[in-house]
Amino acid sequence: MATGGEIPGMVPEREDPVPPGKPMSVEEQLLEKGAAMLQSLKPVKQMSQHVCTFALYGHDLTRQIETHHYVTRINQDFLQSAVYDTDESHGRLIGVEYIISDKIFETLTSDEQRLWHSHAYEIKSGLWVNPRVPDMVVKPELENLAKSYGKFWCTWQTDRGDRLPLGPPSLMFSPQPGMVRPDLVEKRDNKYNISTHALKTSRVEIPEPEWINPWADYWKQHLEAGKGFAVEVQPAEMKKRVPFP
Repeated sequence: MATGGEIPGMVPEREDPVPPGKPMSVEEQLLEKGAAMLQSLKPVKQMSQHVCTFALYGHDLTRQIETHHYVTRINQDFLQSAVYDTDESHGRLIGVEYIISDKIFETLTSDEQRLWHSHAYEIKSGLWVNPRVPDMVVKPELENLAKSYGKFWCTWQTDRGDRLPLGPPSLMFSPQPGMVRPDLVEKRDNKYNISTHALKTSRVEIPEPEWINPWADYWKQHLEAGKGFAVEVQPAEMKKRVPFP
């Protein structure tokens, strides 16, 4: 049995962000360039936003990471994002987040709702930023996102040194007051020459949601009991394809 926090199989190597493997051959590089010229890559080209923020592991709040979300808006009530560990060219795809409006969130069952987190504090506090885009440009989007909910699965725990995506995914939580390590915020702010504190001040007029469903951020209601979420992989009966007559 393996959980999101205990993965056997590989000794961490924290210095090298590149997965193990040989460098690409000249033939492979030519194939990559040719394919990029001939194929449409339509889903990828729909990504219209880069968001930098932070996330906490659902089974271990002491583990906090900076995340980079490349966001596609499907419609007014649904967004999806590919999540990377950096915005550099060697960035590793570490997960996916889905974002829905409060209207859609209210249609979910309570069992499903507890897997989602709210975005109000993340937006209002200045932790959620669109690097190199003035806040006044993205303010209408931020006002919408402050009322939204997200579900973020991390599939590659690079923060612990994994050079490959190992084990089951981990459910991630949105940062809440006083939870994000100041050194992580300072490092991010220095990189983009921004001030999270100044952003928080400038966003004071973004309306607070009238109501945040208590089934979201479910862990907050069970913090004293130390209850979070971890995915376990267990053997199960496999459904076999029905044989042809």
